[in-house]
Amino acid sequence: MPASPRPVAEPRPHSASRHLPPYRGILAVDAKDFTGHPAVQHEYISRSVPQLLERAFDRCGLSEIWESRRFPTSTGDGYVLGFDPAWLPFVVHPWLPALQDVLAEFAVHAAGAVRIRLRVSLHVGPLPDSGGDFAGNGTARNDTHRLLDSRPVKGMLAASDENVTYVAAILSDRCYQDAVASGYTGRHPEHFIEVPATVEGKQFDQRAHLYVPTPSGSLFDRRILGERVMRDHGAPTAPAGDAAPPRPRSQGPTHRTTVSNRADRGNLNTGTVHGGQSVTNNDASHGGHVGDIAGDQLGGVAGDHVRGDHVRGDRISGFAGDYVRGDRHGGNRAETVRGDQGDTHRGGPREADR
Repeated sequence: MPASPRPVAEPRPHSASRHLPPYRGILAVDAKDFTGHPAVQHEYISRSVPQLLERAFDRCGLSEIWESRRFPTSTGDGYVLGFDPAWLPFVVHPWLPALQDVLAEFAVHAAGAVRIRLRVSLHVGPLPDSGGDFAGNGTARNDTHRLLDSRPVKGMLAASDENVTYVAAILSDRCYQDAVASGYTGRHPEHFIEVPATVEGKQFDQRAHLYVPTPSGSLFDRRILGERVMRDHGAPTAPAGDAAPPRPRSQGPTHRTTVSNRADRGNLNTGTVHGGQSVTNNDASHGGHVGDIAGDQLGGVAGDHVRGDHVRGDRISGFAGDYVRGDRHGGNRAETVRGDQGDTHRGGPREADR
């Protein structure tokens, strides 16, 4: 009986330099609630998952990725494969939306017998790829599976409507930066939401990005992603028990903005090259200030009025073409103002405008 070959000794980590293994894109999927299906359906689901993945690649003209896949492995309730990272932008889009469409069609044709909804994780990194039985093992692959099991992507798929949303994807930050933020993917960064990916019972906490090709329900309710996600990434938080989803970040504020400018014992210059300019010397000891600027124009700066307790020795000149509360000032010079006069200017045109 021939003796088993002895394993080749490898240098210990950090003891010698060596070539990096090739970089690979890594795609992993898991079927939601696999163990919740009757045992008699498990084999059918396990066999169907790779068939549905292949159909989605073919649907969007990316059959080459499937045909050249590296270290493909069925995980029972899912599937994992490696691919040339040059294809990474195309896997994000159009493949993920194509997978959503394929799964939706499958649900219709299955006539309720079984419904397959998938979590998808995407990552990129160096992995051994010799073609042997143990190829594709390494930190990048481990992290891909951690992302797949992370709380945000599980929460997203669980909270969506099972009749509408069939795919929830999570991208590692490296994958997102290389393929999406760089502009190589046919999806805008606003289609994604940044999350901290954590796994219950595992020491894993990485920045990641969620993408749901066909969202449904209140997917951005803070209770789905957790208080920390919404707080750290710009979404407003509501009181406990308030189920209303936060307003999207793209909507601007609906209130007027009040701007106060102050320059104690100094010159305050406001204006633009196409409007007049105002130079105001404010005496801090008398509380002079320019405030409540919002609405009309003053020297190229929007303002309702100019207030000051005491203005000493200053001159306002050259207001040609500017407006204060809608009234035109045609270049006259207002000489020294003393006392409590002239706090607020209102009324019709000055003498020079007539």
